[in-house]
Amino acid sequence: MPLLIVRNDITKMQVDAIVNAANNSLLGGGGVDGCIHRAAGPELLAECRTLNGCETGKAKVTAGYHLPARYVIHTVGPVWRGGMYGEELLLRSCYRESLALAHECGCETVAFPLISAGVYGYPKDQALKIAMDEIDSFLRNHDMQVYVVIFDKKSFSISQKLLDDIEQFIDDRYVDLHTDSCMERSRRLQVEMLWEKQDRVSKAPKYMPEYPAKCAPVECDAECESFEIEEVSYAFAKPAEKKSLSLDSMLNAIDESFSQMLLRKIDESGMTDAQCYKKANIDRKLFSKIKNDIHYKTSKTTVIAFALALELSLEETREMLMKAGYALSHSNKFDIIIEYFIMKGNYNILEINEVLFNFDQVLLGV
Repeated sequence: MPLLIVRNDITKMQVDAIVNAANNSLLGGGGVDGCIHRAAGPELLAECRTLNGCETGKAKVTAGYHLPARYVIHTVGPVWRGGMYGEELLLRSCYRESLALAHECGCETVAFPLISAGVYGYPKDQALKIAMDEIDSFLRNHDMQVYVVIFDKKSFSISQKLLDDIEQFIDDRYVDLHTDSCMERSRRLQVEMLWEKQDRVSKAPKYMPEYPAKCAPVECDAECESFEIEEVSYAFAKPAEKKSLSLDSMLNAIDESFSQMLLRKIDESGMTDAQCYKKANIDRKLFSKIKNDIHYKTSKTTVIAFALALELSLEETREMLMKAGYALSHSNKFDIIIEYFIMKGNYNILEINEVLFNFDQVLLGV
């Protein structure tokens, strides 16, 4: 099952277990710890008194009491002291120990806060990367739905350099979409005039002039209002003979479906089915539906997730999307962000989801 980032109050999560970023005493504190104790009620504190505290990097489990979750897994993250005192190893241990306890308790769904990234001062971008790394590593070998719960944008941070680069990429694509050069506008106007001239001269099907057309040098003022159009020679294409096509013959010639293409690409990649859908951050049950129904209609985000898992080129990704009835467009940020990562050769879905979350876009995976 996949890993998802959500913006929510962790005490409201309808999951088997929530993880509490506790202190060594396990007797409650500030931040997430205090919120969980208040929501669970005094029974949680009473059970925690019997646990005799918890070492940094370790985890212990209690009942959830008045929480929607059946269990609370308490783990003690490290206080940030510059990174020279084993903080990373201890923080990684928090995730590994908590996930192991959740597995032992038979949990299918678990929600984590961003451990140590609050009052303990761990840099948020580093804390997020560690969380993603450890959860992803666990999910490669286990079926579990894991959420990283972010209360607000202030609790979430990724590389500012990466964000700046992506924002520039998005801006450039919007400029490309909505701004035409003088030459482009001149060429388009010239072709439109030729179409009109052909319509006046002949009733034959419209032609496409040989490309590139012979365009006159274009000079325009600052406002790009005037153009010079040179006469272009052209020839009418001989009308193609009409073929008698029946609906049955057209349906018999139907192209490869998304499901068929996906399974073929998995075979060509050398991955197993499980390796592919886990890398795609896709639920096993959904993959089974796609595999067993060649005409299964899936979502655009699922198609893109599989394309990224298979590390397809931009052209191959567009082809896979077309098989499912979708396309990439420069008219929305989601598509542009996906294009950015493919062009950079970065197919890490979890990292892409971090960026999508930051830009308030739908995430990849189910």
